[in-house]
Amino acid sequence: MRIRIVDAFTDRPFAGNPAGVLLLDSFPEDDWLQNVALEVNHAETAFAHPLPEGGEADWALRWFTPAAEVRMCGHATLATAHVLHTTGRAHGTIRFATLSGVLTATAHPDGSLTLDFPTAPLTPVSAPAGVAEALGAKVLSAYDTGPDVGDLLIELADERTIRSLTPDIRALARFSERGIIATAAAENPGRAAEDLLRAAENHGQAAQEPDQAYDFISRCFFPNVGIDEDPVTGSAHTALAPFWCERLGRTELTGLQASRRSGRVRVALRGERTLLTGRAVTVIEGELRA
Repeated sequence: MRIRIVDAFTDRPFAGNPAGVLLLDSFPEDDWLQNVALEVNHAETAFAHPLPEGGEADWALRWFTPAAEVRMCGHATLATAHVLHTTGRAHGTIRFATLSGVLTATAHPDGSLTLDFPTAPLTPVSAPAGVAEALGAKVLSAYDTGPDVGDLLIELADERTIRSLTPDIRALARFSERGIIATAAAENPGRAAEDLLRAAENHGQAAQEPDQAYDFISRCFFPNVGIDEDPVTGSAHTALAPFWCERLGRTELTGLQASRRSGRVRVALRGERTLLTGRAVTVIEGELRA
């Protein structure tokens, strides 16, 4: 069967978040799915198979990290939709049946894709004892993101603090089901593309896509599902969107996830739903023989 590695939330290879994608006739045993995800060894591998016509969804979709199945994954959903569109298996809007309900992915003429995900319910909480020490930064506020996302969202002082984090990954494992979303407002929300490129180079990161500034910045650490730092996390932006839209008084924003690979997610808050828009590119295609 064909297996593909797709870089999501980017329009060029070797940036964004890589995901394995396999299109199947049905789901095999869970052990096989988990072993394939471990072999691929990216943040997530997506497995999808077509559903009978006339139902509420077109494809069944599951996501596995190298260590566990997860309830929600944005970048691997984007990657799967990209594969379905580029191979001619689907057109227009695709409906996926997942552990988080029916999620849709809509293709646009410019090549971008928009995911329709549930907005994470944010609940203010006291910062757990020890989380600031584990992150190595002062915590301004903390929020529980609900069962689907399963993270603790932590607000930090500024962009420079986010970029310079060197957390104790093992220590972070005890503070939430999946991990930690660390975020801050962008230092210069309107800065030009050349400034973004220079900032990325100065921090040893991949160069950013041109023509887009960003409104907030984040990094995500998920030790409980085998991911020390996730490159670009679509699901985290279902929590980041309501947080920053309320703070900034807007319903549409762009987030930069400042991992070494880095990538942008355009978010639009629509009440109980959050739209996540980005691009994807297939980098590797091969044959899985297991």
